[in-house]
Amino acid sequence: MLPEQLKLFVADRADNMKATDIIIIDVREKSSITDFMVLCTGNSRSHVSSIAKHIKDEARVANIPSFGMEGQKEGTWIVLDLIDVILHIMQKEQRQIYQLEKLWN
Repeated sequence: MLPEQLKLFVADRADNMKATDIIIIDVREKSSITDFMVLCTGNSRSHVSSIAKHIKDEARVANIPSFGMEGQKEGTWIVLDLIDVILHIMQKEQRQIYQLEKLWN
């Protein structure tokens, strides 16, 4: 799957799980580790965790390789690395504190 397709795949799956404030950031000119970042917000630890699990499972079914996932234990900010797309699922508080949108734009 091309990175442009993968970013939409990830964003669509996050939307299906009722994630909010979904944005896609093109970091091809700024990062050598990935092409796109998808950021979204979950409303609780369990919601953040279920979004991450759903997208990880959907990626596996679609034969999309993954480098791994971090933050499942805490459930406040989970990062899923799908190589060409890195997904950040955060609770609202973490999203406001770290402001990744400002950092990468």
